[in-house]
Amino acid sequence: MRLRLVKETTSFDFFNRARLWLGISLVLILVAIGSYAIQGLNFGIDFQGGTSIRTDGEAAIEVADYRAALVPLDLGDVSITEVFDPSFDADQNVAMIRIQAQEGAESVTSDTISAIKTALQGVDITLDFTSVESVGPKVSGELIKTAFKAVALAVVAILFYIWLRFEWQFAVGAVLALVHDVALTVGIFSEFQIRFDLAIVAALLTIVGYSINDTVIVFDRVRENLRKYKKRDLKEVLNLSINETLSRTLMTSGTTLLALIALFVLGGDVIRGFVFAMMWGVIIGTYSSVFVATAILLVLGVKRDWTKTNVDKGNRYAHIDA
Repeated sequence: MRLRLVKETTSFDFFNRARLWLGISLVLILVAIGSYAIQGLNFGIDFQGGTSIRTDGEAAIEVADYRAALVPLDLGDVSITEVFDPSFDADQNVAMIRIQAQEGAESVTSDTISAIKTALQGVDITLDFTSVESVGPKVSGELIKTAFKAVALAVVAILFYIWLRFEWQFAVGAVLALVHDVALTVGIFSEFQIRFDLAIVAALLTIVGYSINDTVIVFDRVRENLRKYKKRDLKEVLNLSINETLSRTLMTSGTTLLALIALFVLGGDVIRGFVFAMMWGVIIGTYSSVFVATAILLVLGVKRDWTKTNVDKGNRYAHIDA
């Protein structure tokens, strides 16, 4: 007995309101672009520059007390998180304190570090400062450029891969769906001013891979059905293909979301931004695979006179179902 989120055979009409879905996506992308243009991203210390201090003490960490002790120093943006690790001793309490780059300085000065140590030891006399690392504004600026370049190159590489594996219409649909996913993910971080750091860039690259996997599964089935039903209208073939892969799509997305929700609730502040980006990416990636990529394919059209010696080549995963 197999678990199914949807019936084995469904007949939903995904293109009954195709223009509406594309319109909603276009509006959301414009909102994301507008938010980014007006207020930008809330860059973390990775991209702003700053100093990271790791502490180790015997007393339980009270983030509110740590923050209150640092307020008189007027350090600007300060992030305090407790670090958990199964290898820690029972009385070992580790915290990570991140301080934004100070105006006119490459990093936090040694006098400021000493003042921070004094203030925090007033909260816990047993505190030991195990590491102090700084990221200068120049380095952080390079990280921003490199991060966005990495995302752009990933999208270009996927465009090339899809272009080789499918016809150009499929490639355009897949890449526009990826741009849609990345734009909306960056947009939600801009709109709600959630901290954007290197972990979020890693999440963006993961979202790109996850989304294209969903899209390729649907496109494989579309290509197979185009050969099988040569006289059917393209819209009918697309609807049939999405319905045939719907169970697999929802099962994969649903189980992934279950794991991510558990991490979001139990994982702590250190990974919460990354997990939120992944949760949003899974939802929006599933939506784009079903409604955006295939709708673009419907608009562009696909030639139907394909010739192929081996009809199974390139369709290895077309029959995957949950």
